[in-house]
Amino acid sequence: MNVLNLFNNSTLRVITGILIGVLVLTCVVTGGIPLMLLVMYIVYIGSKEYVSILEKKGFRPFLHLIIIADICFVVLTALKRFDLVPVVLTLGTIGAFILVLWKGRQPYIANVATTILGFIYGGWLPCYVILLRQLNQDSLGFFTIKMSSGLGFLVLLFFTILVTDVGAYIFGSKYGKTPLAPVVSPKKTVEGSIGGSVLAIIVAMFIGWIIHIEWYQSLIAGILITTFAQIGDLAESLIKRDAGVKDSGNSLPGHGGFLDRADSYLFSTPVAYFYFNYFVVSNQLTLDFLTFARKALHAVGL
Repeated sequence: MNVLNLFNNSTLRVITGILIGVLVLTCVVTGGIPLMLLVMYIVYIGSKEYVSILEKKGFRPFLHLIIIADICFVVLTALKRFDLVPVVLTLGTIGAFILVLWKGRQPYIANVATTILGFIYGGWLPCYVILLRQLNQDSLGFFTIKMSSGLGFLVLLFFTILVTDVGAYIFGSKYGKTPLAPVVSPKKTVEGSIGGSVLAIIVAMFIGWIIHIEWYQSLIAGILITTFAQIGDLAESLIKRDAGVKDSGNSLPGHGGFLDRADSYLFSTPVAYFYFNYFVVSNQLTLDFLTFARKALHAVGL
């Protein structure tokens, strides 16, 4: 008898959520190789789910090529060999065309395009988890826990997204009346989105206070993270809705597939990395913008 049948769906969601949370938190705190292996496993499973979804739509992206490119992205990101990332993307794009020419399967353009999208959506975007963790850190940290500002930023990201999801569910269930995106995700409501966003921003500001960043910096971070987390969620729903599937897979009991759990991070993590890197850790971009604005105003006589 299947042990999972002994639990109802809600119980499975809680148990799975706790186990995933403990595993992810351990890898995030440890950083280094454990985090790299975690991201590698997620992109591997996520890429398989992505291809499975698109196959139901009649597309035939090349899974093995996507997985090879994705793993290369993860390893190169962990080793900070960003000079080789364009090489992988270029060779992968050429390889996608070669495979379509060789296999000769319709639809040709869609197969090439969805393969290349697989590199970016399922491989490159998740790498920003590693980039954010390594922020202000010179090395990968193979065997020791490397404490850096990136760890605090990553914890802020995870809790902000968690509260966004929980808050949206609670407020949506109780007060939800106005559909947020009825075609893509009929159950999501504007009220749930606003409620989840407000709670997430409060949590972001609290964690920002703990990790000693300015209140306005954590406020902006909370707004950016909760906004792009929800956009990422809707983007994955768009892919599933177009293919006519409910879940990306059944890898996680009570939760669906890995993509169903990771979709909120795919857009929010890169945005969080850019913000923390260019506007919190270093103010150079802000100073450059202010200098440009001052010169522009002076040029027009103001």
